[in-house]
Amino acid sequence: MTTLTLHDLNKVDCLRFLFDGAFDSGKGVEPELVPFLEALEEHAGDWMPTFVKTSRRRKYSRDAVWRAIEERRDDYGSSLGLFRSENPGVSLALSLGFTQEEPGLSVRLSVQPLSFFSEEKACLGIVALARAWASRYLAPHASAHSSADRQLTDSPAFGRDDATWKPDGFDKIYELFWLNIFGPKLVESVGRERMLSTPAHLVEELPNGSVLLVLWPTAAEFAGDEARVAQARAHVHLRPDLDFDKVLRTLRERSAALAPVEPRFHPDVAPFFSRMPDEFAISERQRKIAELNAFRPQPPEEWLPVAHPSDVTHPERVLESYDDLSEGLVALLHTEVPSIMKATPESLTDLDFHFWKTHFPERYTRDVLDGHTIPALGAYLGEVLVRRLGGTWVLRQKREESQVRVGTRVWLPFLRARRYMQSHQALLDCSLTQFFLEAARYRT
Repeated sequence: MTTLTLHDLNKVDCLRFLFDGAFDSGKGVEPELVPFLEALEEHAGDWMPTFVKTSRRRKYSRDAVWRAIEERRDDYGSSLGLFRSENPGVSLALSLGFTQEEPGLSVRLSVQPLSFFSEEKACLGIVALARAWASRYLAPHASAHSSADRQLTDSPAFGRDDATWKPDGFDKIYELFWLNIFGPKLVESVGRERMLSTPAHLVEELPNGSVLLVLWPTAAEFAGDEARVAQARAHVHLRPDLDFDKVLRTLRERSAALAPVEPRFHPDVAPFFSRMPDEFAISERQRKIAELNAFRPQPPEEWLPVAHPSDVTHPERVLESYDDLSEGLVALLHTEVPSIMKATPESLTDLDFHFWKTHFPERYTRDVLDGHTIPALGAYLGEVLVRRLGGTWVLRQKREESQVRVGTRVWLPFLRARRYMQSHQALLDCSLTQFFLEAARYRT
């Protein structure tokens, strides 16, 4: 089994439940935490975590939880992770604060994919869990919602900025989520009668004075227009100072930003571009796919119709130096890009992705790039043309003028490498993948 990482959780949308409640460690950690685990075991159902992880991993059990807490315990608190690798995947980060100044129980729960909560039965489990935790551990505010849409609530593009979002707490209802828990202070600030009369799927007063509010029967349908209208009505009901049309317009804009966009990448960069979307935040991904769909690479200019004659007197020495350069690149990157050892078209795509993902041209000085990376990359690119397209080196004393003859054209791999490494954008404009595919068209 593997731990569900942040990168895994970013692949598709998930239900994100944030809960911070009171925790009295003076009564003993185990007695205080038992109700938390009882509620989890009773209501999680098909997404119940299967293992506990701190410095080591154990199969889930109460005893495993107690051991994990002791392993990570210090004077201030303890933390551990509960996970599930099977579908649906689960990541639950639990932090316990023991100090008198900041005692508390903090939960960051993600269940992936969000589509798991398309059925009301699955959603009832989350609602029951929230009810149980909020009734036992008093929380000023808690919520469960789409991770992607939650990201958009923090975006200035959708009306959020530091002036309207208090860094020290949820002191006003700036946003409504699919599931909300409002603590007694927040309820009283709105007015208990107004809070309990909110037009929503579920409004329930809890024994400790908190209110549980669920906007829509299913969490996965949050972006549908009916659900957005219900969200706007409930929000404006709780915040009469807000304008309904403006709130609804913002919600619809968020739904549009999350609407799926089918990838239609240009074929010369598709092998490279198809790997990029998962690297963007879920909330940005569809917009980025649309931008990549619109991208049209310019035809490579690093070629000549006729080869310049070679002007080197010892070609075997030059080729040996090129081999050394290429091997240096392989030695440097073989761990991050294992396919580089095979000198295939796929290895060029893997290099494109690696350099783009790591912002390679921006991480190193021009001296390093010009003196080491670019010559090594040019030699490697030329080697791929020779080995995979039947190319022939035409060597020149000035390295950037050295060519590889493929069919009816000669190609300049060192010049391409220099232009490629100019910037992060140049990695897209002058990709190695596109260069190879263009050269392949002229193979006889």
